[in-house]
Amino acid sequence: MQIKSVRRTTVTAAVIGAVLVTLSACEASPGGGAKNGLPGPHVGAPGVPPAPPAPRAAAAGPDWRQPDRSVPVGDPGRLPGVGGLLQAEIPADTRQVVAVYGEGADSADSTVVLYTRADRGWQPAGSWPAHNGRSGWTTDHHAGDGRSPVGVFTVTDAGGVLPNPGTRLSYAQGRDLYTPPHYWSPAYRHDFDYVIAIDYNRLRGTPPHDTTRPLGAARGGAIWLHLDHGSGTSACIGLPREAMAYLLRTLDPARDPVVVMGDRPALLS
Repeated sequence: MQIKSVRRTTVTAAVIGAVLVTLSACEASPGGGAKNGLPGPHVGAPGVPPAPPAPRAAAAGPDWRQPDRSVPVGDPGRLPGVGGLLQAEIPADTRQVVAVYGEGADSADSTVVLYTRADRGWQPAGSWPAHNGRSGWTTDHHAGDGRSPVGVFTVTDAGGVLPNPGTRLSYAQGRDLYTPPHYWSPAYRHDFDYVIAIDYNRLRGTPPHDTTRPLGAARGGAIWLHLDHGSGTSACIGLPREAMAYLLRTLDPARDPVVVMGDRPALLS
């Protein structure tokens, strides 16, 4: 749920059944949905073949790769590249921010930076290349528009095909819950090995695959951070495997983490 929406509304939500299965994680798509609330595959323009599978690193272990920490800090009192409107939506108690900097309003390319807040202000803890919605960004997200929503969102729940890598977030692991169906392109088969739910149009405290949509199905939902497949998504944010493992091990509910996401001009508003 978006921060300002949480403050302004109290929503009584009912669990929605199979009707919403195809309107779940990363939105519905012409390819159809799967069991347990998984999405249809990330599809591109008609006639355009899917991207080839991105190289997959080995499962994160003791030697998992450290992130890039060369990102400039800028003004330590404010998140770099984030203007007053969105800066004001970051809760006062938040000490961790996953910032998603989209390259343009209609671009699927982005950069993700993890910031932590300490006595010196906001400090970068890691940076990775990423992909957002295949059609870019929007401030009025609806299911099937192929765009990621601009805003500030809490993150509370995670899951995936693979076992919990050591996260403090609530974690729902299950091969049956998150494995894409057999008819998906191989390019997308590992997208949900690790996922972190972005609290847009969902109930905090429920697993990522939960299909409840407090704002209604038309507003989309179950937008996740998940493994990158080398191209744009339907609305989620795709990251390298080592980035997902790092975020899962680093994000701490006690530090009230949020995602701040959007194209660079929108973030500066």
